[in-house]
Formats: sequence, C-alpha cells, structure tokens
Amino acid sequence: MTQPFFSVIVLFWNSERYLAQLLQSLDDQTYTDFEVILLDNGAESPPEQSILARHPALNIRQIKSEVNLGFAAGNNLAARHANGEYLAFLNGDAFPTATWLETIAATIPNHPDYFFASRLINANNPQLLDGEWNIVHASGLVLRRNHNRPVSSSATENREVMSACAAASVHPKAAFEAVGGFDEDFFAYMEDVDLDMRMQLAGYRCLYLPHAVVHHVGSGSTGRRSDLSTYYGQRNLIWNIVKNMPGFLFYFLLPVHIIFNLLYIAASLFMPNGKALLRGKIDALRKLPEMIGKRRFIQSRRKTSILRFATLLDWNPLTPLKKLKH
Repeated sequence: MTQPFFSVIVLFWNSERYLAQLLQSLDDQTYTDFEVILLDNGAESPPEQSILARHPALNIRQIKSEVNLGFAAGNNLAARHANGEYLAFLNGDAFPTATWLETIAATIPNHPDYFFASRLINANNPQLLDGEWNIVHASGLVLRRNHNRPVSSSATENREVMSACAAASVHPKAAFEAVGGFDEDFFAYMEDVDLDMRMQLAGYRCLYLPHAVVHHVGSGSTGRRSDLSTYYGQRNLIWNIVKNMPGFLFYFLLPVHIIFNLLYIAASLFMPNGKALLRGKIDALRKLPEMIGKRRFIQSRRKTSILRFATLLDWNPLTPLKKLKH
C-alpha cells in the first residue's frame, strides 16, 4: 500500500447528525491522494456503518477509544495511526469544499516548512464567515479573525499568520511530531493555538489560504458558550501564554495578561456560566508550576527570533475591547 499524501483526521463524538455530509464532502474532493482516520472518541453510539458504506471510494480507517479523550489527546491518538505526510485535522461538523485539499496540495511545494489555515464559512449562514485564522493579541486574548463577519470582509491573498483554527488545519506530520503534538493537558479549546505557537517557536510558519474553503457549524458537539467550553477556554488561556510567550515579551506583557484575566473574572459575576469561568482560572493556577516547567523546555528549544514572533501578535489596543464585549 502506497503512502497517502494527506491523512484527514476526524474525531467522532456527539456528531452523528453531521457524519453523512462530512463524508460526502470528502468523497467530492478533486484531490484524492488521502486517507481518512475516523476516531470514535468514546461516543455513546458508534459511527453508523450504513453511512460509511455509502462511500466505498474513501480510504476510511476506523479506530476507537472507550472514553472521550478530548480534542487534544484524541487527535494525537489518531495522528499516531496516520500514514500521510501531512495531517489534515477536520472537525466533525466541518464540510470542505471540493477543492480544499487540491488548493493546499498545490501550495505545499513552495512552502515546505509551513502549516496551513483554511477559510471557514458559517455552515448555517453562508453569507457569514466562521473565521479565518486564530489571532493572538499581545494581552494574551485569543479570537478568530472575522468571526461572524460578512464573507466579503475576508482576506483575498495568502498571508502569514500566527495560528490556524484546527476545525480545518493542515500540518506536516514530521513537524507535528517534532513539537510533541497537541498538549493533552489542554483536553479541548485553545489546544490549536498552543500547538501553533510552539510550532512558530520551533521555526515553522503558518500560511492562511483564503481559497481553501470549509463550511463549519461551530461548537456542533460541545455547544456554544457552554460551561465546558468556558471552563477549558479560560483555563487554557492562561496556560497558553505561560508556556509560549517568549523571552522578555512574557515579562513585558505580564501585567497586561493579569489585568485582562482579572477583567474576565469581574465579568463572570454577570455571566450565566460565570462559575465555570472561575473554576477554569482557579485550576489554571493550581497547575501553573507544571506549565512553567513546560515553558522552560519549549523556550530552551526556540529557533525563531522574538522580534519575528512579536510581529505575529496583534497589538491593536481595541481588539481586547471587542473580545470582552463579545
């Protein structure tokens, strides 16, 4: 059996209603040198075999975990079973257009040390973007560029960015393994930002491809602004900066990091899921010594310059206000 160029990795958990459309979108790909790794991530009911049987042309390999490993560990497990040169992570509620893989494959020869971000369109309202790439603000806040903005506001040219949303991102397998894959302590949420910041520090670069288009429901399995997403997002926000903000940038921006975390805590008093937010912040602090240990390991192997890393951050002072208002 020849090695496929791409391994498309899909985690199946609470996503039964999207499976048929996802597989059809993969069956429609104009670029066909790929396999599909489908992980049953502790789902109550396994993937419906009759749906899989409708796609005999797809090279689907199924693996199973008895428990929900989370997004980070689940994707790491699936990646260990992947044979492709590139790993294409695809959410269970994401549906790539027919030329998605073809567009990325055509870009790779001129960008051998890059990973790639896709343009995400709201699957329920195609007039809106679900987002383009992950913005990391100097304050430590993270947001998806142009989330819920009109499609017409999208960037039209390829451009280097900090991070790709893992709802539909593509990474060289060798690079993914070199940096240790997703941090399984994150479980879910912001694990893609953490991975990509580590890859940037290791000397790899991220390219946003506006013509690599994927329709994405968003929070299709966990629920938007649920206690689960709030807890992990707020906890991992702290860990991400502690681990990955390099050198003097970390200490220079630390007061700003602290201020915005305090603002989140204050906002929790008026939020329906405020208790989940507070638990996330408390648990982040409890495990801070371990994250500092990871920081030492990551920063000791840094290859990119602090100046270049700083250029990938968003320094707009209005960005945090937009995020906090949202």
